[in-house]
Amino acid sequence: MAKILLVDDAAFMRKVIKDTLSKSGYTDLYEAVDGADAVQKFEELQPDLVIMDITMPNMDGLEALKAIRGKHSDANVVMCSAMGQESMVIEAVRSGAKDFIVKPFKADRVLKTVSTILGNP
Repeated sequence: MAKILLVDDAAFMRKVIKDTLSKSGYTDLYEAVDGADAVQKFEELQPDLVIMDITMPNMDGLEALKAIRGKHSDANVVMCSAMGQESMVIEAVRSGAKDFIVKPFKADRVLKTVSTILGNP
């Protein structure tokens, strides 16, 4: 089963994604609270997929994306953004993000994105 790292400074948002993935059979789920934590946990866990918020304290998602992709060019990272963050989403995709999900999350969109990237049906 794929290892997925969920990164958001809001515990509620991590829980929403975790619950959505758990209900669909994903069990190897990990959490990080900001970009710096994400970079550290990526090194430890080597997850198959990272789902990461853009706007976070300490190190934002764009910085974390660049740090992760700088060492692991094949890393699968999906960015999460609120409406109105189009310029940050564009920068994230240019920096190597595989896709993005807009908040508030729609369960079917999250699951479609995850299964597409991980190669699941």
